[in-house]
Amino acid sequence: MDWMNYDGKSTVEDIRKRFDADVERFSNLETGQSATIDAPLAMELITHAAVASSSPIRRALDIGCGAGNNTLKLLQLAAAPFDCDLLDLSLPMLERANERVRLATRGTVRIFQGDFRRVDLPEQGYDVILAAAVLHHLRDDTDWETAFSKLYRLTASGGSVWITDLVAHETGPVQQMMWQRYEAYLCGLGGDAYRDKVVDYIQQEDSPRPVTWQLDLLRRAGFSRVELLHKNFCFAAFGAVKNDRAC
Repeated sequence: MDWMNYDGKSTVEDIRKRFDADVERFSNLETGQSATIDAPLAMELITHAAVASSSPIRRALDIGCGAGNNTLKLLQLAAAPFDCDLLDLSLPMLERANERVRLATRGTVRIFQGDFRRVDLPEQGYDVILAAAVLHHLRDDTDWETAFSKLYRLTASGGSVWITDLVAHETGPVQQMMWQRYEAYLCGLGGDAYRDKVVDYIQQEDSPRPVTWQLDLLRRAGFSRVELLHKNFCFAAFGAVKNDRAC
């Protein structure tokens, strides 16, 4: 799969429309992310890491929040309620997330509809930033560098960013081997037709980068420490801390 060929890739509007029509499925982690290997484990790891690395949490940002699953998990784990900013391209997703999260916290909940790269958000305003299955929509090097620099600017001192995502690999043979294993996993879930459906929309929408490359990019953006929490086939959970208080 040629990740670096951006010709004909889905636009932001194309991606928004697909998720507008899928709110119910993404309200349940098990059904909404069945194509994502170890999705429940990845959510568990990034939210526990966030609480361990950046307490107290006063305000969190969930980028590509979907129906709010990751923020809900973070609220379950945190010692006290906190303010939540939810951001997504899809208004129906945001409305569902807003409804669910407001029931789970006494903190202030705000919603932002739009592209993370374009939305005006408070610099150094977040103790925790979550980005689950969203950054693979970034395109060329400049796009990635700009987005990661913004993540750094938005993160408060002592705060952290935690990511789960589809990832590529640095060498062609390993990429091919991992992708073949992922296709076999998809066939096991739903047969050839399901595999082809998932592969087709990944090819159309996504342009992931290696987790090793993204960890380096987090460091170059200014984060003091990075962590790789988990990787299985083409999916990873990882993060970074800004000005670690407990070196």
